[in-house]
Order: sequence, then C-alpha cells, then structure tokens
Amino acid sequence: MYQDYKNVELVKPAGLELKDRLVGVQRVTKVTKGGRAFGFSAIVVVGDENGVVGQGLGKSKEVSEAIAKAVEDAKKNLVRIPIEKGTLPHEQKGKYGGARVFLKPASEGTGVIAGGAVRAVLEAVGIHNVLSKSQGSSNPHNVVKATFDALLQLRSPQRIAAQRGISIDKVFNG
Repeated sequence: MYQDYKNVELVKPAGLELKDRLVGVQRVTKVTKGGRAFGFSAIVVVGDENGVVGQGLGKSKEVSEAIAKAVEDAKKNLVRIPIEKGTLPHEQKGKYGGARVFLKPASEGTGVIAGGAVRAVLEAVGIHNVLSKSQGSSNPHNVVKATFDALLQLRSPQRIAAQRGISIDKVFNG
C-alpha cells in the first residue's frame, strides 16, 4: 500500500497501545435475482497518539464484524509519522481520487482544526495543533487516504539534514 513513498517506516503492532477510531460505516446493497442482500463496509483508523497510525477497511454482513475486520486491517498497515512539538514539521498537501487535503502546522494552543475523517486521522497520530482544509470529494475513504498521502510525504528536520548532508542548525538557519 505504501510502495510509492520513500523512507516510509512500517511499524509492528506488538507492544503498542493502539486506540481505534471509527471513521464511517456504510450500508452496501447487492441486488440479486432473489432480492437485495445487505452488507456493511467500515473504515477505521488506529494509532498510538505518538506518531504511529494505520487505516483499514472491513466488510461483512454484520456491523460489528465489519468494524473488527477493519481494525485488524488497520493494524497491518501501521506507519510512523514525524511529529515536531505536537504539530507537523512543515505544510503538506495530499490527494487521493477526488479528495484533496491541506495540512499546516499551528502554534501551541491552536488545537486540531479539522473535520470528520481528517480529524480522526490527526488525533490518532497524536498531532495536537494543526490547521487543515479538505477540498473536493468528501467521501470518507478518499479523505482518509488523502490525509495519509499528506502525512507520508512529511520529512523530519533530522531526515532533511541527513539527505542534504548538513547539520540540523543549517536546516533551520539557512
């Protein structure tokens, strides 16, 4: 799932205190010659609120079973996100399908200025101060994936310094 991103650190769930957040449940219908067959699709975000987050999708005939499958799927897709002093290291845009997400670091005390699916992802990561804007599609699946796209493109100051071959002081002072 994360093959397109450079330097993505996959995380094993063993020993992590993960909290799950339900983003959305959709009732889906399959029309057969015998009538309609109803099922459920759930999207869930799990995170340790300290830089580790994952998202998953589960489908089943029962809501609780779909949520359980989504949580298991999310635990298989955990990644580490760089956080600097409770916020993002820099501005970042992400997109997936018709959904576009813009994330901007904010000063201490601002809070999480985000709605719906974006808020669920950012709170699961453990970001406490951020400004965000969601544009285009409001489909929760695409918004969650667009938010992940933005988060996976983030680079910490340490990584930038290592890539440029300079000290961290020069990253901040030019």
